[in-house]
Amino acid sequence: MGKTQFILFESASGYGLFEVTEAEEIGALLPTVQASVTDAAKFGQLLKLKGFMPFESAADALENANNVSEGLIGDDLKAFLEQNLPRVKEGKKPKFVVGVVDPKIGNAIQEETSIPCNSNETVLELIRGVRLHLPKFIKALDSGNMEKAQLGLAHSYSRAKVKFNVNKADNMIIQAICLLDQLDKDLNTFAMR
Repeated sequence: MGKTQFILFESASGYGLFEVTEAEEIGALLPTVQASVTDAAKFGQLLKLKGFMPFESAADALENANNVSEGLIGDDLKAFLEQNLPRVKEGKKPKFVVGVVDPKIGNAIQEETSIPCNSNETVLELIRGVRLHLPKFIKALDSGNMEKAQLGLAHSYSRAKVKFNVNKADNMIIQAICLLDQLDKDLNTFAMR
């Protein structure tokens, strides 16, 4: 019997863990996944939702997004995985593998928790399907809630990245423009007197 496959999906509203219900080998699964990713009914037969952990707040979502983008595993993700994945007995190898979109986060999960992770074409196709059909798996994300969460997180994430990235060359240009604006205001003020 092959290993059970789980898919970790990171979204703007929380972490989702899906179990692959198809019993075929992963290499043979790729054509099936590609054919069924656009059809919700067929795709629903490939996966079932094992667990979902919504983020508590926008700040919590931003912190988790930063951790994922930097290839770090946060306490929330670690607790979520330990809670929803099968227990592994001491000294035994796990009988499952977790598919992740980014190999960096997969390595971090493997080092931190000893949970085996992989990232291949099949996993990427499954994650693409999950992204497309997520509101069908989690009803609370329907009616525009997912889009609102994505938009809010995108604004916060980009604002934080631009604000804290001191290595950007255009920071000097932005400062020069601000200096020119201030000089222009000061010149107008002095000319009025």
